[in-house]
Amino acid sequence: MLAWKNPVILLTGVNGQVGFELARSLQGLGRVVALDRGALDLGDTRQIRHTIRELKPSLIVNPAAYTAVDNAETDEATAFMLNAVAPEVMAEEAKKLGAAIVHYSTDYVFDGTRTGAYVEDDQPNPQNVYGKSKLAGERAIVESGCAHLIFRTSWVYGTRGKNFLLTMLRLSAERDELAVVADQYGAPTWANTVAVLTSHVLAQAIGEAGDDWNAWWQAHSGVYHLTASGQTSWHGFASAIFDLSDISEKPLIKQVGAASYVTPARRPANSVLSSGKLTKAFGVCPPDWRDALRLCLQTP
Repeated sequence: MLAWKNPVILLTGVNGQVGFELARSLQGLGRVVALDRGALDLGDTRQIRHTIRELKPSLIVNPAAYTAVDNAETDEATAFMLNAVAPEVMAEEAKKLGAAIVHYSTDYVFDGTRTGAYVEDDQPNPQNVYGKSKLAGERAIVESGCAHLIFRTSWVYGTRGKNFLLTMLRLSAERDELAVVADQYGAPTWANTVAVLTSHVLAQAIGEAGDDWNAWWQAHSGVYHLTASGQTSWHGFASAIFDLSDISEKPLIKQVGAASYVTPARRPANSVLSSGKLTKAFGVCPPDWRDALRLCLQTP
């Protein structure tokens, strides 16, 4: 029988933005086994099954993903392998064990044509391969019948990896003027916010479930939106980065339309997600995106 009070927690993608933060925020909830690509290749389904069967985790937390949105247009097989097939295999093994899986998805499952924030019951309609692969992963987990939490997030950034924040800071040292898209909207979400809110939710699962772990997961399994609160454009995000940073020579930020940038993958014009369901279910309140950005920029 799997342990619920001091569970083994298998964490994938530990070197990624969210995985790095989760490796820290999950401490104290159980025995965290954090694996990078070298220890767990999500392109190898046999290795995935073997690892899970050997560890027998009570929880699988899977932030690992193929996130190169434009590259996915010509590398569809790899995108679907990492974003759809690997989660499906994890879910199948979790179901066999009686374990639960926490998985992360994206605003790109929507087409961006809605007015106002998307809620979980809105019809997905991904416009690029990346979004299609992430939606396929969501559906595979749900269809497996395993206990699950699927957190859709958006515009993730942090102090490591490749993201908009680090790109802006790098370009500010190279250029006096930057042109940034002003007609796409979303909520910039710090990777640390995703990890901390996840840990708060899982603390409830472990603390409240008692001997009836299955009942807790039956009541709470589902898809939830998890982003910072508020919204802005990419131009607004860039402006805030330089307003809140200590850079002495700040570039001029020009507004341009998304049509000015021709990219292989189409992006949604509206990526705003409502986290109301998350707050109602678990009592967690995502911070305003500017407040989180300020903290991120102050982090050593």
